[in-house]
Amino acid sequence: MSDSRTAPGGASHGSIRSYVIGLILSIVLTVIPFAAVMTGALSTPVTVLIIVGTAVLQILVQLIMFMHMNTKSDEGWNVMSFVFTVTILALVVGGSLWIMHHLHLNTMIN
Repeated sequence: MSDSRTAPGGASHGSIRSYVIGLILSIVLTVIPFAAVMTGALSTPVTVLIIVGTAVLQILVQLIMFMHMNTKSDEGWNVMSFVFTVTILALVVGGSLWIMHHLHLNTMIN
């Protein structure tokens, strides 16, 4: 008997085991930056790097373990739509930050 469920379209719905592993990884990846901030033992740049690194890992865990995003289902269209979404999001966020930075530079009275 298979450990994962499959929808009629061929997409995997995961198993209890994969959900538990995802939950444990999510908790660990939440506790690590929390501990880094609360202890204050590390410098600010190192703490920020830890937060950003665990945030990226947390996103990957959520996408793979809970949203079951892989290259096998729907002939890779899940990954393709995800790449498109990330690209558009990066353009919008990056463009907004660039505009705000230049507005800040051009409107400061010094």
